[in-house]
Amino acid sequence: MSRAFPASLQAEVWRRWKSGESLAQITRALSAHGSEFAQVLHRHGGIVPRARCRSRRALSLAEREEISRGMTVGQSFRAIARSIGRSPSTVSREIRRNITREGGYRAHTADQRAWDQALRPKRCRLAQYPQLAHLVAQKLQLQWSPQQISGWLAREYGADDSRRVSHETIYRSLFIQARGVLKKQLLQHLRSGRRLRHKRGYTTQGTGRGQIKDAISIRERPAQVEDRAIPGHWEGDLLSGSRRTQIATLVERHSRFVMLVKLPGRDTHSVINALTRKVGKLPKQLRRSITWDRGKEMAHHRDFSLATDIQVYFCDPHSPWQRGSNENTNGLLRQYFPKGTDLSVYSQADLDKVALRLNQRPRQTLGFDTPANVLHAHVALTD
Repeated sequence: MSRAFPASLQAEVWRRWKSGESLAQITRALSAHGSEFAQVLHRHGGIVPRARCRSRRALSLAEREEISRGMTVGQSFRAIARSIGRSPSTVSREIRRNITREGGYRAHTADQRAWDQALRPKRCRLAQYPQLAHLVAQKLQLQWSPQQISGWLAREYGADDSRRVSHETIYRSLFIQARGVLKKQLLQHLRSGRRLRHKRGYTTQGTGRGQIKDAISIRERPAQVEDRAIPGHWEGDLLSGSRRTQIATLVERHSRFVMLVKLPGRDTHSVINALTRKVGKLPKQLRRSITWDRGKEMAHHRDFSLATDIQVYFCDPHSPWQRGSNENTNGLLRQYFPKGTDLSVYSQADLDKVALRLNQRPRQTLGFDTPANVLHAHVALTD
């Protein structure tokens, strides 16, 4: 951080940023120079710098003061070394590096010099392995998350250390541009699209909720749906855009396979007809149940069940976690359809391409296999 900021203020600013406060809130609270802090914030990518600490092997200020006293009274290097429990060569090197023109030795000056010289940036892993950096960049362009890339590399290359990297290293190489490894443009491929790392937070919104006639509660759903052991059980919801546009999102619970459905409108007639056409193309073993929220777009759920032989279950009010796979997928889809996007401009073919992207991305919950592989393997076994 800037030298104008005292250490105590630096610590408080980063503490507030890490807790989720905005730059404006921090500036108001601490009366700091917002523009000055913003420059530092962007330089670090919003990632709190690690606190510097002295190596346990390095000489301490107290030891250097003992060396200074020993030299003043004319002690030998060996005698000084015995008094501080160090080797004579350590004492000899320390004095040679920091002896003054007058032949003296100043402990505080030597200690500060050692501290300043220790501030040498270590080359990050992606800088050490350019081919690995190139491979990571390729996967980021396919909208793979850093965690997916890290898991896929471990699965694909096993013990090859030059082909493995943690997801945190990828994030840091993206957000901290001073590392000079991954191009800043790759940030746009991250799910959030942010230029800075923020504290993770979640919000839930819902509209058009109400009573659904003859709705069957999720609490009556069979146990086989809950344990995800058998494919064919889906979770569904609407993803909203601008101008009252929306698409339907379906996620298979066993494989996390995604289907996207273009909707001409949000009324129950339009939604039910579109869903019926889409899921009617599925093999029978993949048409067992679907869990939806309390949106009125599913008011005609009985017509859907009669046409598809798929039982519809409804979540409890204000309980999005009961459709966890679908909620997570809707978050992934915001990378392709940011809030405020007019979803009516996308054709069904466009939506199928996005779904294919998601279905070919490795998932941690699948052992970094892909949803497409998992689902197709099951269908092949049951054919």
